[in-house]
Amino acid sequence: MVNLNSIKKRVSEKYSQSIELIELHLPSLPDLPPHYHTTNGLPPHLMNTLKTAFELASPNFSKILQTLHPDLVIHDYNQPWVTDSASSMNIPAVQFPTFSATVVALAIHMSENTEEKFPFPEIYLREHEMISLKKDIDEVPSKKFPYDEAISRSHDIILVKTCRDFEGKYIDYLSNLTSKKIVPVGSLVQESMDQDDYEEIAQWLDKKEKSSTVFVSFGSEYFLSKEEILAVAQGLELSKVNFIWVIRFPQGERLNIRDALPEGYLERVGERGMIMEGWAPQALILQHPSIGGFVSHCGWSSFMESMKFGVPIIAMPMHIDQPMNARLVEYIGVGVEAAKDEDGKLQSEEIAKAIREVLVEESGEAVRKKAKELSEKMNAKEDEEIDGVAEELMALCSSK
Repeated sequence: MVNLNSIKKRVSEKYSQSIELIELHLPSLPDLPPHYHTTNGLPPHLMNTLKTAFELASPNFSKILQTLHPDLVIHDYNQPWVTDSASSMNIPAVQFPTFSATVVALAIHMSENTEEKFPFPEIYLREHEMISLKKDIDEVPSKKFPYDEAISRSHDIILVKTCRDFEGKYIDYLSNLTSKKIVPVGSLVQESMDQDDYEEIAQWLDKKEKSSTVFVSFGSEYFLSKEEILAVAQGLELSKVNFIWVIRFPQGERLNIRDALPEGYLERVGERGMIMEGWAPQALILQHPSIGGFVSHCGWSSFMESMKFGVPIIAMPMHIDQPMNARLVEYIGVGVEAAKDEDGKLQSEEIAKAIREVLVEESGEAVRKKAKELSEKMNAKEDEEIDGVAEELMALCSSK
């Protein structure tokens, strides 16, 4: 659900001749003009409208398949209708969830085993998280294709962006639940095409000591409320740690950084903080030696980027799969979750405490060490994992 223009920017010149981009046209809806045909910056109240438009795009997708007749289709949960279109043309379709193996396994377990507890007690939801998740599920415009059905229709295998080093037992359980082979594809972290945007950031980071700075970002699809911005701002100030903070506002909202922050905040933090609006080259920032921690919403792609570069996580999950990912962060020992109150509200003192534990305190040494160790293991296996994926996909194509 990312528009074509944003994808074009991410295709390097090296591969531009071997990748053909085809636009999937979404139907026109009154509240959804073309510039909102992306989740990036989409106002939250339009998310389900976009999902509805996407569900209505099935006929257009079928026409694309009829024209191209590819050897294989790889899709995620947002396109459950892909399997019908593909199977009608004898094209194998493989599911590639955007979530972790842990979350996919939990979702399927809950739908099939309502009486039995999930066999991994370290992965759980707090009461306020259960309420939030139920609300997200209830707002989905169509229940026609439940998640486990979409997974079950995947052709022989399921691709998951993960590594066995930290999700091994969850991968095995997911395989048992689905009776399919789970194929880890590694981190899939892409090099940024916008090196120019990084120059000023790099110059600022170069002045900081090694592992002294925390990167703060909550992804491209979640927007902090005014109250949450205030809590994060105060937490960063209390931590006395250097920081780069990316703040995003929904398209169309007339807000700016100075208005969103406490009065006098920018002056008080001075050179200790860099605050950016909209977007930043996350992968480039995370691999800079001055970065010692990542305040993250625990979206799965952000988790994988952090692990690839050996950066421990200060977990501040917001909704959907993120709380389960945060539990995984603590369980495997690569980060610390900032405690919230019983209603799920951020607490500035707890944010500061978690940041200092990960970046400064002696008690965080084990977390810092474990993040580095996992990074080394992931990077050592990257080529092997991609080769394995290629072999599986070629075998599928040749067996048609």
